[in-house]
Amino acid sequence: MGKSVPYILKTVATVLLLNLLAQLFYVRLDLTEDLRYTLSKAAINSVAPFKTPVIIDVLLEGTLTPEFLKLKKETQALLEEFAEENDNIKFNFVNPLEGERIENVLTDLQSIGLTPTRVTTEENTTVSQDIVFPWAMVNQGNRTIKVPLLRNTLGASMEDRVNNSVQHLEYAFANAFTKLGLKEKKRIAVIKGNGELDDIYMADFLTSLREYYNIGAITLDSIATNAQGTLKQLQKYDLALIAKPTEPFSDSEKYIMDQFITQGGKSVWLIDQVQMELDSLFNETGTALALPRDLNLGDFFFTHGLRINPVLVSDLYFTQIVLASGKGNSAQYNPVPWFYNPMVFSRDDHPINRNLEALRFQFANAIDTLASPLKKTILYQSSPLSKLEGTPKQIALELVNRAPDKETFNNGNQFLAVLLEGQFKSAFTKRVKPVDLQQENASEKETKMLVVSDGDIVKNQLRNGTPLELGYDKWTNSFYGNKEFLINAVNYMLDNTGLINIRNKNVAIPILDEQRIATEKTRWQVLNIALPLGLVLVFVPLINLWRKRRYR
Repeated sequence: MGKSVPYILKTVATVLLLNLLAQLFYVRLDLTEDLRYTLSKAAINSVAPFKTPVIIDVLLEGTLTPEFLKLKKETQALLEEFAEENDNIKFNFVNPLEGERIENVLTDLQSIGLTPTRVTTEENTTVSQDIVFPWAMVNQGNRTIKVPLLRNTLGASMEDRVNNSVQHLEYAFANAFTKLGLKEKKRIAVIKGNGELDDIYMADFLTSLREYYNIGAITLDSIATNAQGTLKQLQKYDLALIAKPTEPFSDSEKYIMDQFITQGGKSVWLIDQVQMELDSLFNETGTALALPRDLNLGDFFFTHGLRINPVLVSDLYFTQIVLASGKGNSAQYNPVPWFYNPMVFSRDDHPINRNLEALRFQFANAIDTLASPLKKTILYQSSPLSKLEGTPKQIALELVNRAPDKETFNNGNQFLAVLLEGQFKSAFTKRVKPVDLQQENASEKETKMLVVSDGDIVKNQLRNGTPLELGYDKWTNSFYGNKEFLINAVNYMLDNTGLINIRNKNVAIPILDEQRIATEKTRWQVLNIALPLGLVLVFVPLINLWRKRRYR
């Protein structure tokens, strides 16, 4: 007994010392292989400015399926890391459906844009459906930013959707913190005057951009009377958006845009080089003629190493359209294949297109890249099973009733979205200038340009005159990634903080092999249940025998 007292005292003293050291020197270690709990520098910077509390309500509480329990766990672990960087970050998990007035809560949440997810579970012969709101609300003062925690993925299981969503969590919250912390917004000019899309068809995209940027409209018509003033006004903006022009640019208008770009202005060009609309097919004949569209921009893009060809991309990876059969109350609406609306999948090789849902293109054209000193990144291209169709060409709705000749779809991987970066040379070098400017052809500056060969990529649908979310097709009830792609592109071009680069982070989520579980079920049951019990039955008597002999 005398020998054991000092030993006990030493043990107690050691434990007390370790607890004291742990309080003085607090260390968090990320031992995961992919460092999923180590925040990037841009994410840390996004929470640094907060001097007052930021309250985060995560609507993931209550009875959850295993997939959503995983999403909750990963969300909690990430928010703990943000809270370690700034004590003003507070979070809690809330069950929005707790209480008796569930229907009223559902209506209220959906009215502010929080769409629920319905989860179907099967247990033995019982099938049940639960409603989950995978959203977080980031609040500071009277401002609230909505953060979607679950991402849409066409054809993916709920487990795959959750795993993809975990990849996106750090960027989603860092992006929300950045929106709250914005003091001075950069400016985007929406170019008008050449038959571009009406604002109502870009309403959802422009509304989303206003969370980051100030937006104004610039009309190029005034160049004829005040070219210098128009350029000066345009140069107050950081980026110009040209969305589906349908009328040719004059040389003067083209020159003003040329000077804006060569002197450092960013630009997004959403161009239709073929005149064709789906609505034009809904006539008595069900046909329409697709014609080349001359926008007088060929030499402009050629100077920068691009050519948009007046051809249509037809793809066996397509999105559907809906056609009506029958009349009156007996009419039925059926989704049918439409090869002129390619479904284009992300290349996952750039912060802009990382981990995005498939995009929907409509009557897209092919882009050729030419030799130039600019850096060119192909963000999207058609599938290997696609082909080109020249124009003029007669398009008929009855194509939906014909089986495609798959052997002709052998001219795939056509470029549809190209990002250009570097110093842009003027397209008017050694040419007569259409107007006189005070600072013509000033020293070229580094800038960026995005060219997409489909103007409708930014077009949202309407319901009773009200704009719907960009990327949502009301006819097939499908979601596409058009909105997120365009927002990512603008953020990449205008963001100096490196926030968009968080999207490059890969989180390795271990996934169980269902097939292997089924085939090796008995083996693993033996290893995990029978073997431990067998070892206990064998070694316990041996240990007891050894103790009897040792202390006899």
